Amino acid sequence: MKKSDYEGLQKNIRKLRTPAIEVWVNQYVDKIYTINLDIPEFTCICPKTGLPDFATISIEYCPAKFCVELKSFKMYTISFRNVGIFHEHLINKMLEDFVAVVKPRRLKITGVFNPRGGITTTVSREYQAK
Repeated sequence: MKKSDYEGLQKNIRKLRTPAIEVWVNQYVDKIYTINLDIPEFTCICPKTGLPDFATISIEYCPAKFCVELKSFKMYTISFRNVGIFHEHLINKMLEDFVAVVKPRRLKITGVFNPRGGITTTVSREYQAK
């Protein structure tokens, strides 16, 4: 595939509509603590080949006023099952969507994608509230 064949594949990925991530009010907002979420069976689609991509997504966040509601977050992650998305774009999109709703003190999202063509890809992004 030539560069010109895939340049536009992710053109509108930042506008991708996904299910809403819901939150609940943290009753320990005065405490600093960490929540870890692991999604060991995450799937999406390779935008170039149309083949499935498998990954483990790990999320570590320090809540402020809100905590993520897990069922809604599960539905959010499942929505990527049929989406063609580059690994790098997925992690950036997930972080931005999570921060927009949960508004954590800090957040780190890491995706470890199963080997494709003999290469394992790991993508991480971090956020720190100002």
